[in-house]
Amino acid sequence: MTIERDSTRHPLAIRNVTVSAVSRPTPHIARITLSGSELEGFISSGPTDHVKLFFPDPATGEIAAPALTEAGMTKPKGGAVISRDYTPLGFRSAGGQYELDIDFVVHGDEGPASAWAGHATVGDSLVVAGPRGSKLLPSGATHVILVADETALPASSRWINMLPTSVHITALFDVADESVESYFSAAQKARMSAEWFYRRDGLGQLDAALRALGEIGESTFIFLAGEASTLAPLRRYLRRELGLSKQQVTAEGYWRRGVTNADHHEPIDPTDPED
Repeated sequence: MTIERDSTRHPLAIRNVTVSAVSRPTPHIARITLSGSELEGFISSGPTDHVKLFFPDPATGEIAAPALTEAGMTKPKGGAVISRDYTPLGFRSAGGQYELDIDFVVHGDEGPASAWAGHATVGDSLVVAGPRGSKLLPSGATHVILVADETALPASSRWINMLPTSVHITALFDVADESVESYFSAAQKARMSAEWFYRRDGLGQLDAALRALGEIGESTFIFLAGEASTLAPLRRYLRRELGLSKQQVTAEGYWRRGVTNADHHEPIDPTDPED
């Protein structure tokens, strides 16, 4: 069975929102709930969607973000533009109230997004743009393999929630420690066969675990997401050694070790481009 994955586009939207709740599903992940009337019409129909968040300048407290006018999108006027891409974990709409959940990996104040999320309180402002489009669930897949670190847990959660119950899910998670396992609900854990690997135990665990899965059939789809250099050899194994098609394998480098604000649209391994 051939796997196919369609895409769809959404109208461009830039929304002013306010923090309405803050929680910690794990010690180092902050879940920020954003609310506001401008979230009306928010669409996110694929498991790997992303929105662009615009943060306040720490020096001024002002948010520099583009705006939509009758003439089109205008660039920010003055101020430092501070933006990052994030997966929208969940969206709720009821009784004229709109809520959007975004999860942040918090690692101190060394980065603007982490610093903002670590100190966020109810009433804080943010600007959300997108999603501009969605890659839908892969049709023809009977088995999905998720390989992810903390930054890709929201996308993994969306995969688990959106896939039909007839699709078997195998997950390999590369995380800091056991505390991260509390991220998923009991129902989500019951939906997948998961292995957890802790970085304190050394590198190379994901490669060995992926190889240990054995033969990967033509109706299996693999989603790799997290630190780009960690994923590169995994993608190479799947695409070059096993010869799987690019329709079966998606690899997204959400961040790159040693690079500030790395572009997740860039290939994870420039020396081995897609066919």
